[in-house]
Amino acid sequence: MTMRRNLMRATAAAALALTLAPVFAQGVIKIGEVNSYKAQPAFLEPYKKGMELAVDEINAAGGVNGKKIELITRDDNANPGDAVRVAEELVSREKVDVLAGTFLSNTGLAVADFAKQKKFFFLAGEPLTDKMTWQGGNQYTFRLRPGTYMQAAMLVPEAAKMKKKRWAVVYPNYEYGQSAVAAFKQLLKAAQPDVEFVAEQATPLGRVDAGSVVQALSDAKPDAVFNVLFGADLSKFVREGNTRGLFKGIEVVSVLTGEPEYMDPLKDEAPNGWLVTGYPWYGINTPAHKAFEQAYQAKFKDYPRLGSVVGYSMIKSAAAGIAKAKSTDTDKLVVAFKGLQVDTPFGKITYRPEDHQATMGAFVGRTKNEGGKGVMVDYVYLDGADAKYQPSAADVKKSRSAD
Repeated sequence: MTMRRNLMRATAAAALALTLAPVFAQGVIKIGEVNSYKAQPAFLEPYKKGMELAVDEINAAGGVNGKKIELITRDDNANPGDAVRVAEELVSREKVDVLAGTFLSNTGLAVADFAKQKKFFFLAGEPLTDKMTWQGGNQYTFRLRPGTYMQAAMLVPEAAKMKKKRWAVVYPNYEYGQSAVAAFKQLLKAAQPDVEFVAEQATPLGRVDAGSVVQALSDAKPDAVFNVLFGADLSKFVREGNTRGLFKGIEVVSVLTGEPEYMDPLKDEAPNGWLVTGYPWYGINTPAHKAFEQAYQAKFKDYPRLGSVVGYSMIKSAAAGIAKAKSTDTDKLVVAFKGLQVDTPFGKITYRPEDHQATMGAFVGRTKNEGGKGVMVDYVYLDGADAKYQPSAADVKKSRSAD
């Protein structure tokens, strides 16, 4: 009798397990994330931690629509072809519900085109080229960070106040760098018609010959420099510029340099007085940021970088969109994301219906070498929702005419 009861219990338990197994399998929302982890670790290691923190918080609160979030990441080797290949793998083999991520603008555009061809939802966290949301924007792609036009528009008013006539530019010679320089030139010329661009140095990404670049810029005798280099290229450029005295007596305006990912490695070589976009995490006292900073520090025993905010806010955005859509169906997500509002460490942002660009802003301030460490001072947060930092609705519509 006892043996029979045990057998019956085991059979019932097995039947229950079989009944529950499909329910559990259906209880997961898979986010497939593509990025250049090996190529850009300074930004993407904190970014991955930010994503993990968001997933933990969402799942601890019961998930989205009663389902847990599962993050599946793939490295794209900083190569557009590989980015498309792993995106295809995530969609076809891993059966992810949405695609997200990318860092470099060329890989971001490749995945955006894949999303367009496959009619599959893609949330781009980081790639900054304006083609992500404007000239090359498509129905299925949304972007979190402010693009090159928006960041240039945040820098140009202060750059114009410098009243410097002779400008030189230096940038990595791929989509992001080209887009940033084009936007800066256009906006500065509009604000200061007499400006001249007297030198242009376009360097291979990750392989800057800093000595020859600095020498060429010095030979042009500019009054000011617009710099778009980042990562190891930025460190080499700053080191050579300091050694050769390039920065003495001239103004430097620089995208991204105020981000701790790129400022911290400079240490005692950090420049003074550059006008930059960045992330002064140590001085942001809003309740939203304090809560994020404390949670991040508690989990990782480290301070956040801008990548941390981007990764965290991207996953929170995906979750908010899925919750609003009550589905992971691409068409329903596209509708839900138009006008979607999301709470982030920088405050509430909105994904604009007209171009799928989030209104996340940026901090603009000056660099300061403070005791052998670079920080941002005299900074202000500029809200991406401000119309000053966007092209007109008519221009957006025209640029997205093929959408």
